[in-house]
Amino acid sequence: MSEAARAVSPAPAPELPTVLVVDDISMFRDLISSFLARAGRVITASDGEEALALARRERPRLIVSDLEMPGMDGAALCQTVREDPELAGTHFLMILPDGNARDRARAIRAGADDVLSKPLQRVDLLGTARRFLAENTVRGLPRVAVEAPVTIYLAKGRARGQALNLSRGGVFVRTDLRLPMRSEWRIRFPLPESDAELTSTAMVVWRADERSPLGPGLGMRFVELDARAARALDDFVYERTPNPQLSPSA
Repeated sequence: MSEAARAVSPAPAPELPTVLVVDDISMFRDLISSFLARAGRVITASDGEEALALARRERPRLIVSDLEMPGMDGAALCQTVREDPELAGTHFLMILPDGNARDRARAIRAGADDVLSKPLQRVDLLGTARRFLAENTVRGLPRVAVEAPVTIYLAKGRARGQALNLSRGGVFVRTDLRLPMRSEWRIRFPLPESDAELTSTAMVVWRADERSPLGPGLGMRFVELDARAARALDDFVYERTPNPQLSPSA
C-alpha cells in the first residue's frame, strides 16, 4: 500500500464500552437493551448469579439491573460487585419497580451509583448510561447551586443548616455538625423557586471543613425518597442543568 493510501485510511472505530443488562423478564431485558444499543456493547443476564459470572468474565463498565429478581436480586448483586476488587471500576444503575422509598433505600445502601424507576423513559435511561460510559466520567451526579434552609432531625432535637448545591442524588449542607460517616438522618428543605418541600433520610458520604470553598459541612446522599419527591427533584435539577447530550437523537 502506498504512503498516500495509508494517509487517507480511516482510523479504526473505537471499541464500545460493555453494558450488562440484568432482568428476569425477557421483555424488559429486550427493551433496555434496545434503548442502550447505541451507547455500548450490550450483553444480558436473566438473574443475579448469571450476571455476576458474566461481570467477572466480561468486565462491563456499567451494570443496569432490575432490583426485584428471584434468587440473587439486584441489591445482593450490587453489594457483591462492590465487594469484588476486580470489579471496583464498574458503575451500577438500579432499576426500581415503582419508585418506592424503601426500594430506593435498598438500592442506595447496596451501593448503586444511581437509580431509575419503571416505567423507564428512553431519554432518561440513555442519558444516565452515557454519563457512566464516558471515558473520563465524573462519578457524581450533575449538581446545581441552591440556597435553602435545611432542618436536620437528630436523635435528640434538630439542627439547622444551609443547602448550597443539589443533585437528584444528594445535597451539600453547610453546617458545623460533625456527624459520623455513613450515618443516616432525616432532613427537610424547600426547593427554591418552587412550592415543593423535600423530606428524605440522607446518608453522610463526605465531610468538609472550613478550608472547603463551600465552608464546613456534610455531603449527604438521599436514601429514602418517595417517587413524588424524586420526580420533583429530577425536574428541578434537569431544568437547571444544560445537557445537550441527553437529546433523544444524540
